[in-house]
Amino acid sequence: MTPKSQTQTPCTPKTPIAIIGMGCIFPESRNLKEFWKLIFNGIDAITQVPEDSHWRLKDYFNEDPECPDHVYCNRGGFLPDIAFDPLAYGMPPKNIDATDTSQLLGLEVVRMALADAGYPVGHAHLKEKRVNVILGVTGTQELVIPLGARLGHPFWNNALDAAGIDPDKKERVLKWISDSYVSWQENSFPGLLGNVVAGRIANRLDLSGTNTVCDAACASSLSAIHTAIMELETGQCDMSITGGVDTLNDIFMHMCFAKTGVLSHSSDARPFSENADGTVLGEGVGLLVLKRLADAQRDQDRIYAVIKGMGTSSDGRTSAVYAPEAKGQIKALENAYSNAGILPESVGLIEAHGTGTRVGDKVEFTALKQFFKDKATESTAIGSVKSMIGHAKAAAGAAGIIKAALALHHKVIPPTLKAQTPDPDLDIHNSPFYLNQVARPWISHGAGNGTNNALRCSGVSAFGFGGSNFHAVLEEYAPEKTNISWDGTVQILALSGETKKEIIEKLDTVTEAIKTYDIRDKAAVTQAIAWQAAQSRKVFSSKHAVRVLILVSDQDDVFERMAQAKGVVTGDQPAKSPIFFGQGPPSGKLGFVFPGQGSQYTGMAGQIMSVFPESLQMLDMAQACVRNTDAEEDGLLSAYMYPPPEYAMDKKSAEAALRQTRIAQPAIGAVSLSMLNILSRFKVTPHMTCGHSYGELCALYAAGWMDVRTCLELSAARGNFMAKAGQRAGDPGSMLAIQAPIEKIEALLEEEKLDLVLANKNSPVQGVLSGETQHILNAEKICKKRNMRAVKLPVAAAFHSRLVSDAARPFNALTKNATITPTQIKVLSNTTGSPYPEDSAKAQDLLGQQLMHPVDFIGNIKQMHEQGVDTFVEIGPKSVLCGLINSILKNQGIQTIALDKSAGKSAGKNAGIQDLGMGLCALAAAGHPVDLSAWEEDVPPPESKKLVIMINGANSKPPVPEMTQPEQAPIHAPDRPAQPQPTKSQPLKARTSQEQKNKNNVQDSSVYTTGSTQQTSTTQGNTMTSFPHPEFNASQSMITSNSTEHVPANPDILVQGLNAMQQLQAQTARAHEKFLETQTQASQALAALMSQTRGQVYA
Repeated sequence: MTPKSQTQTPCTPKTPIAIIGMGCIFPESRNLKEFWKLIFNGIDAITQVPEDSHWRLKDYFNEDPECPDHVYCNRGGFLPDIAFDPLAYGMPPKNIDATDTSQLLGLEVVRMALADAGYPVGHAHLKEKRVNVILGVTGTQELVIPLGARLGHPFWNNALDAAGIDPDKKERVLKWISDSYVSWQENSFPGLLGNVVAGRIANRLDLSGTNTVCDAACASSLSAIHTAIMELETGQCDMSITGGVDTLNDIFMHMCFAKTGVLSHSSDARPFSENADGTVLGEGVGLLVLKRLADAQRDQDRIYAVIKGMGTSSDGRTSAVYAPEAKGQIKALENAYSNAGILPESVGLIEAHGTGTRVGDKVEFTALKQFFKDKATESTAIGSVKSMIGHAKAAAGAAGIIKAALALHHKVIPPTLKAQTPDPDLDIHNSPFYLNQVARPWISHGAGNGTNNALRCSGVSAFGFGGSNFHAVLEEYAPEKTNISWDGTVQILALSGETKKEIIEKLDTVTEAIKTYDIRDKAAVTQAIAWQAAQSRKVFSSKHAVRVLILVSDQDDVFERMAQAKGVVTGDQPAKSPIFFGQGPPSGKLGFVFPGQGSQYTGMAGQIMSVFPESLQMLDMAQACVRNTDAEEDGLLSAYMYPPPEYAMDKKSAEAALRQTRIAQPAIGAVSLSMLNILSRFKVTPHMTCGHSYGELCALYAAGWMDVRTCLELSAARGNFMAKAGQRAGDPGSMLAIQAPIEKIEALLEEEKLDLVLANKNSPVQGVLSGETQHILNAEKICKKRNMRAVKLPVAAAFHSRLVSDAARPFNALTKNATITPTQIKVLSNTTGSPYPEDSAKAQDLLGQQLMHPVDFIGNIKQMHEQGVDTFVEIGPKSVLCGLINSILKNQGIQTIALDKSAGKSAGKNAGIQDLGMGLCALAAAGHPVDLSAWEEDVPPPESKKLVIMINGANSKPPVPEMTQPEQAPIHAPDRPAQPQPTKSQPLKARTSQEQKNKNNVQDSSVYTTGSTQQTSTTQGNTMTSFPHPEFNASQSMITSNSTEHVPANPDILVQGLNAMQQLQAQTARAHEKFLETQTQASQALAALMSQTRGQVYA
């Protein structure tokens, strides 16, 4: 059946829904920003099962799928440890044992989502408006397993009796087994119910709208979002909190999936890959805050994306209840795009269900291929976040929606991992889809032709056991990128002052301020570093006498970096990246240099082009200029710069396509001008500029001699004219690069009477000859005889010689009509070796004739140095010019900085942002003006936590009692208190309020500390006294951030209590091992429990 949306005008869409806030915790992602970092950089968060919190491989893993009560998959996606403060939610800590982590983490993530939406907990809107909570959650939660297992005590008792075990010993064994499980208590029942994940949020936030959960298996998230949308459309609520929660990744869930045969035998998720052999399980919590679009616009909310429609269907009767069916999925697709009022050809990204099972992926791909069959071949990216985090089941759809919304918001096509070679059964080459492997800018359909009439769109699918099919259609809110897509991976800490002593004091103060946060609370520590760095950048001044800057990546030990910086300041160690140090005023002037053709490479500056809005704008404009030339081919410039993945186009072919002169020059221009405008964001300006060959156009723009439109139009025209010169009848000529002293090359031309031109004087030991091909080939042979290294260049014609006069004439005609206005910033001419003339007409003529005259780059650089430039910044792809400049000005105390130093060699590792950060740090350390306040987002200091309990996807495990001999500790002696076991931890020392005050004393305006509350730390599951929290208990008195009312009067009691907590932590760690040994009985007991009739009791 042909989809209606492909043959008819789409119907009027239903009420569009705005995504105004998001929050999440996924593997390797403690918050939304970290999740974007994972997605954007293509980080694989699938790891081995964490045995300390989940289950032990030696107990349950066996490579044989037929082994009873074992699983054959040993990896998955597991949530990181999260610092949970029960007091923030008015929860007694003793209730943690009786509450599934799905409920606890749901509370954490809803705080994130609401704060992200601009409606933090306590906001009047949450009480004044109808706010619902509709979540995707599957059934009962993990807590039911150990609680159900406790009810197997009749079986244990009967088995021990049948084995003839001594009664005293039997009693000890029974107690040991039962105490290995979480105990039943008053809060156990609500603590294990899936619906209470939503109910607890509504209860704690005092929300009056609907609170419910939806169970559609692995489609639960989209089922919940679908319900939330309907409530918004019908006016049943004003705001919806929706999404999915799934922390059920224990051995029971692994057993369920293993016995259906869908888990990966190689323990990895490879959606749509030829190596796909099943899925791996993941955990996750992903929540959205939704409003009707009109309401969000009225309230001036930030809008990530717009949900235009949702399609649903059931597979109906199939071969098995869990067997996917393409026809049912097609119905959901038809429904979705009809409801959305969007034509399928508008879609640029499909976030597929894509679990990694060969059968499931093929069925899904077949449905998509049929529905989108009218789209151009390989025009739409298809991917699955499961390749990074595993299958998060009830939260899987939420992960996909968040990924798609962020992709639309940031205008980026994210990568999918592990699909370098697609499954050949998919026949992906003959489909509308391609598997993107590296993040790239998302160019809209309207880009490149001067219009923005086509908004970017994405589709998101989720399917569940039982034949539940859902597909959501998302659209960007606005076509223009306005935000910088920072991901928090690189921070700049910048300190300046008048003396070294002042800098050292600031380093010490920042270090101590960060140390006040619990090191286990990674999110808080990361935020503390970000906040301290942001405050330092705001007050940094390049004019100060002493400057030190630290480039801190998310993989660095910040305290180690601070210690290194201290050593640099004191002179104990030399300054080297990522530590930058400088004193006094700049030693010279700042010069910008721009590369020419030959510096291009596929994927060039992809990260920078994806992160900054000016880059996307520049690329759009460059594409429009290329399209406006009379070139016969009509491909998008971006398609050459960021070609299809290697499985679709081999690297050599992609490089050859980009090497075309009509493509290479405007492509280099787009990247160079993007980088230049990014530097302008940081208020970095040059004293002088210079370009190599084509780069001279960019140098004129950088100096303000022409506007951006003129520069890009001339770039496209220059490349087009030069390409046509190579297509003329007869020999267009060739070029030969020679690695030898310039004097030897000049002697070669004279001695051999070669009719060639020394077209490029690149460095003292490198030159390029240009001329007729027969003479170039002769020169190549002569060089070989003289042992001079020579390489014939793959160019279209003999550039910078009389052979390209056919290109020079029309280009010169264009430059005479171009507006070129001299400024105070000098631009060096390749042709003359001197600055451009201040007469506009002469400047126009010099530029117009430049492409047929030799390039004296050596003369340019020497001239710049003679006029005081000693810091050269290469702006554009690669770092070729930096190497040439270092050779030209060898041992003359200069500094070269390349903004694309990595040149794509570290793709996916944030190399582009690292390169930019290093360049800015080097300039600032050298004393050149740099506005570092524009780096990264401004963040608040971390919220103070009164009590820290570390939790993750697994539930807390009770301490296991020591198995001792009866005469030493009779098991039946209830009045005897348990003695805490000694640990290796040092006793905790109570900190007085005065000590805390002194520690947080601010010494300088550039270093900031927070008045954080005294924290009490413990591991998950320990019982402690509860305290009221004003945010959730209005009747309680307000407790300020510095309140110490809850601290016992006697500090010794506090110390003893804290020591006891440490001992309990040690007991809990030992309990993990014991508990995992009894998990098999848990599964058996649960099965037995389900088969028993209510109220049955065994003797």
